[in-house]
Order: sequence, then structure tokens, then C-alpha cells
Amino acid sequence: MRILITNDDGIYSPGLVALAEVAAKFGDVRIVAPDVEQSSAGHSITALRPLTYKRTPIQGFEAFRVNGTPADCVVIGAYNWEKVDVVISGISFGANLGNSIWHSGTVAAAKQATLLGLRGVALSMPASNDEPQLNIIKPSAEKVLEILLKDQKLTLVNVNFPDEAPKGLRWTRQSVRHYDGHVVPGEDPLGRKHFWFSVIPLQGAEEGTDRWAIEQNYVSMTPLSLDLTNEKELAAAATRHPLE
Repeated sequence: MRILITNDDGIYSPGLVALAEVAAKFGDVRIVAPDVEQSSAGHSITALRPLTYKRTPIQGFEAFRVNGTPADCVVIGAYNWEKVDVVISGISFGANLGNSIWHSGTVAAAKQATLLGLRGVALSMPASNDEPQLNIIKPSAEKVLEILLKDQKLTLVNVNFPDEAPKGLRWTRQSVRHYDGHVVPGEDPLGRKHFWFSVIPLQGAEEGTDRWAIEQNYVSMTPLSLDLTNEKELAAAATRHPLE
């Protein structure tokens, strides 16, 4: 099995190496990651300038850095390494739960893999001011990959780990009430106005959702779909406004 590893935290992230070490137990690993952090880059693709692909061996792994987004890395990585079976993105420092899935560069890399006809898995853990406890996460990451890499019917899965030793794994759905965005104004030392876009955690995660699982100290595994069609509203609209 050929496993392409990427992330949105950048080529030198310790989470990237930890993921490569776990994934190497299941197949041949190659790392292709952004040369700088691309958190919240979403599913952007670089179209107005060329991309570079530079060999950057990391701790014994064949690795390359790209001056682009996580989705760029998947496209360039798959182009330069034939017959990739699966793309695994992470381990991202910063949970990608609920609404944050929309702008996550980590999840976008896995989505891009699916668009290329490959399987994609995104793995994330909460961000912290302390050193990330990757050794606590790695045994659970191995269990997750053992399930997801064997089941070829699972084409796109978003995985999140709690910040403590997990109690187990849970299949979950996306929580659509994870965050409420807000703008925080400020000034720089020269008195010029600037703005930060921040988030406020919403209360009351529904049982069975990704956020609920993390709050209960479980690993969350959420199968995703690229089809954004709202089938219920489509049927209702066709009934209200029949077209010839």
C-alpha cells in the first residue's frame, strides 16, 4: 500500500512525523507537505503561480515540501508518486470538528484525495500551549488506521483525538453547532486598525456528534461526503416550484 502523508501545519510539524511513523506500519510512506503553516487554508488551489517540489528528508522518511496549500500538496504528491492508494492528512494541532470542517486545510487535503479518486483520511487533535502529547495519541491512531485502511468502502473520514488518553473510538456525525464566529477589533503599535476573526464555542453538543465524542474523551471518526446537496430541501423545492 502506498500512503501519501500531508498536513496543514507545515513540513516540520512533529504531528506529521508521528503520523508517518504510525502509517509506516501499514505500507510505504511518502511525505509531501506545505513549506509553511497553512492552517485554515480550506480547499484552496494555487492557480496563478507555479509550485515547487523540493526534497526534504525527515527522520528517515522520503519527504518533499511544496510552496502551496494542503490540497496542492496532494495533487503534486500524487502526480510525482504513481499508484498512491490513500492520502492521510495530519496529525493537525487544532481540532477540526463541526463547522470548522469547512475551512480546515487538514480536511481539505483528504477531500482533494477523494476528488482524485483516492481515499482520504484527516486526523486532528486539540491545540494547546503545552507540548502535544503525541505518544498518548499514537496507539489510538494505529487503531484508527487499522480500521480505515482495511475498509475500502470508507473513502473520506475525518478523525479527531481528545487531548487526553482516549477511552475508545466512536463513529460520529458532524456537529453543526460547534462554533459561532465573531470579529475582534484591535490596533497595531502605530494605531492602525486591524481585525481578528475568532470563535466562541457553543454549548450543548448533541450526543453522537464529533464534538460530543471529544468532550466525552473518545476518538471521533466521521465519514464525510463530497456531495453537498440538501436532498430534503431539493425535494421540497421541486414540490413547491414544479418545473417543466
